[in-house]
Amino acid sequence: MKPANRIVLLGASNLTLSLQLIIQLIQQHCGGPSEVFVAAGHGRSYGQNSRVLVRELPGIVQCGLWRQLHSVNTESMLPTYAFLTDVGNDIPYEADPDKILNWVTWCVDRLKMHDARIVMTNLPIASIESLSEIRYNLLRKVMFPSCSLTRNEVVMRARMVHQGLIDLAARRQLAISELDPGLMSFDGIHVAYWKRPVFYRQLLRQFELFEKRDPRSDMELNHNKVASSSQRDRFFLSWQRRPCFAVRRIFGKIERRQQPSGFFKDQTTVSLY
Repeated sequence: MKPANRIVLLGASNLTLSLQLIIQLIQQHCGGPSEVFVAAGHGRSYGQNSRVLVRELPGIVQCGLWRQLHSVNTESMLPTYAFLTDVGNDIPYEADPDKILNWVTWCVDRLKMHDARIVMTNLPIASIESLSEIRYNLLRKVMFPSCSLTRNEVVMRARMVHQGLIDLAARRQLAISELDPGLMSFDGIHVAYWKRPVFYRQLLRQFELFEKRDPRSDMELNHNKVASSSQRDRFFLSWQRRPCFAVRRIFGKIERRQQPSGFFKDQTTVSLY
């Protein structure tokens, strides 16, 4: 079966923890099977190498996803849907807010070259602002031990990135969602486990709204509508094989895996970068 569309997912731990759920909720609105391209991973940075324990990954802007997306998109034109999240990780990595926004803008502009419909989450600014000094220092030591920024410095930078993403969404006509602090877990940056299905179901409905506004051909829209209806009537599909990173460094040694490396039973393929 030929893929109905392409899905591009960019983020860090929130995306990693809910990857299967997010893919299948997008398919409910946009159809399937899909070619899925993912740049994710706990602690992932948009623009620089990031390391968690013994695993190191390249920044999202440097990863192989973009080369692969370009090469497949030149072979066949498919509707492309993109979801961007977890932008705030780069703040405790002490990246300058302007640099963070430039990285995200670079990603958005590359996706726009493929005519992607883009949905993005903003920083959970209310949750970040509500962190007490004690809780902030605890979380910093556990999650970002190399960070030397004070709580006030992190809040200031978060506000700048938060507003910058709002401005970017307006300029590039993106759908952007604010995160309700009531949905967040204790750390203020991860969506609470039991609230993920409701949160992502509401958020990813934006793709259905894109379709209703889209002036594309009736043939494409009707195809997606039929596929979407079929997806809604089915239980969530399970992995046939979970994806592995195309390139990662473990204990200083580079490991490479051929992509796509992940597969669902409906012939959806997942490439992880």
